[in-house]
Amino acid sequence: MLMAAKSIIVLVALLHIYIMVLEMFLWTSRGPKIFRSFPHDLFEPTKAMAANQGLYNGFLAAGLIWSLLISDPLWQKNVALFFLSCVLVAGLFGAVTAERKILFVQSVPALLGLVAVFLS
Repeated sequence: MLMAAKSIIVLVALLHIYIMVLEMFLWTSRGPKIFRSFPHDLFEPTKAMAANQGLYNGFLAAGLIWSLLISDPLWQKNVALFFLSCVLVAGLFGAVTAERKILFVQSVPALLGLVAVFLS
């Protein structure tokens, strides 16, 4: 894959590692500062749910990192396309159901990654 595609994949993976840490470990401390539209009194009761979401974000990051470690170019591309597509869909769903800014934070980088991988 082109270096640009790989760089975008790394950035998307790092974003999802950050989201994982935020949702799994910092939900009640840092979460209220980031998710301002979410009712503050619900952070503590939703701690386990957020940790579960964080775990899934970790799986997305792991899949993206895995795609960079695959030696076969076709499989590397296919795995990257799959996980970037998952991130795109998750971002679109989050933008529709939770908060519009998720579209720009999560979906746009994934879409850029998909385009870069397709062009590589």
